[in-house]
Amino acid sequence: MPSAVPLPPRDDGLIAAGGLLGGLVLWYFEIYTTVPRSADLGALPLAPLAVMCVAVLLRRTGQPWALLIGVGALVADQVIGSLLATVLMFTDVVYASVLYGRPGMARHVLSLSTVATVGVTFWALAAHPEPESLLVGVVCALITIAPAWSGLTIREHREAAREERLRAEQTALLSEMDRREAVAAERGRMARELHDLVANHLSAIAIHSTAALSLGDQKAAQEALRVIRENSVQGLAEMRGLIGLLRAGEGEEADLLAAPRLDGLDALLDQSRANGAGSGLEFVLEDTRTPGLRLPAPVEMAAYRIVQESLTNTLKHASPGTVTVRLAHEDGGPLTVEVRSPCDTGGRPRAPGAGAGLVGMEERVALLGGAFEAGPVAAPAGAGQHTGPPPARAQEWQVRAELPADVKGSS
Repeated sequence: MPSAVPLPPRDDGLIAAGGLLGGLVLWYFEIYTTVPRSADLGALPLAPLAVMCVAVLLRRTGQPWALLIGVGALVADQVIGSLLATVLMFTDVVYASVLYGRPGMARHVLSLSTVATVGVTFWALAAHPEPESLLVGVVCALITIAPAWSGLTIREHREAAREERLRAEQTALLSEMDRREAVAAERGRMARELHDLVANHLSAIAIHSTAALSLGDQKAAQEALRVIRENSVQGLAEMRGLIGLLRAGEGEEADLLAAPRLDGLDALLDQSRANGAGSGLEFVLEDTRTPGLRLPAPVEMAAYRIVQESLTNTLKHASPGTVTVRLAHEDGGPLTVEVRSPCDTGGRPRAPGAGAGLVGMEERVALLGGAFEAGPVAAPAGAGQHTGPPPARAQEWQVRAELPADVKGSS
C-alpha cells in the first residue's frame, strides 16, 4: 500500500488559517494593495488567496512545489487585485523554501530573487520613467530578497550549530575513549605491580614447601617453614599496602610509598639469599653508579622491578651458581640493569608459566623509551662456579635493560 501523505505541521496550518482570515477581512472591506482593473471583482481575489494558503500548508513538506504554486498565486493576485494577506504569505513561502528546501535550492532562490527584483525594477522604470518607479523594485526586494536572505542566514546558523554539536559529540567520544584507554593502562600497571609484589614471595613459598615435604630432617623442615611464614606475612603486608594505596587514590605521598627505589636492592638480595638457601645459588651485586646520584622515581622503580622479577625467575628456573646483578650509570647517560644467572641446557625453564614476567619487564622498559633484551648467552670463563656439580653447559641467562635517566612523571 502506498504511504499516506504526511499532514502539514500544526504551525503551518495556523499560518494558513491566519492568512486566510486576514485576506477575507481585507476582501470584505475591499482593501487592495493595487488598483483593481474592475470595480466589481466579486470573489475572484479569493482564488489566489486560497491557492497561496495551499502553498503555505506545503511550505515544509512540499518544496520546491510550494514555491512554484506561491509564485503563480502571487502573479494572479497582482493581475486580479492584490490582497496584502496573499503577499505576506508569499514572503513566508519564500523564506520556508530557503530554510527547509534542499541545500542547492537555498542559493538558487536567493539568486533568482535578485534577478527578479532587478528585472521588475527595470520594467517599472521603462513603463513609468519616474523616480517613484523605484519603489516597485524596493517592494519586490522586500517580498523576495529579504525573506530569502533571512532564511539563508538562519539555515547557515542551524548548520553551524549542527556541526558544533557533532564536533562536541566527537570530542566527548574521544574523551571517553581516552578515559577507557587510561583505565586499561592503569589496570595493566596494577596487574604488573601485583605480579611483582606477589610472584617473588609465592615462588619462595613453593620452593620451600616442596623442600619441607621432601626433607626428612626436622631442623631443615622447620627452617623451610620459617621462610614460608616470613614470605607469606611479607607478601600479605605488601598486598595490603598496595590495595590501601589504590583505595586512597593517587597523590605524591602515595607515589613515594608505592614506588620502590634502587636503595632497596640490598634488602631484596638478602631476601633472595634466604629464599634460595640450599639451592646452590649465590647472589652478587655490582653497583658502579655515581655515588649520591638520584634518578627519577619511574626509572628507579622500573629498574627495581626488573631486578625483582629476574631474581624471582632465577629462584624458579636457574641452575646452581652465581647470580650477578649489575647496575651502571654515568651522569647524562642511561641506567644499565643487567642480571645474569646460570641456566640449564638450552636455557629452558624448569617450571610452567614462564614468559609472563619477561613480557611485563619489556613493557615497563618500552613505556620509558628504553631498550630491553633477554635470552641465553655464553658464560665467561670461570663464571658460575659453585660447590655442587657443574652445569651441563657453560651458559647463562641474561636480562639486560637500558633506561633513559631523563624520564619525567610517574610510571
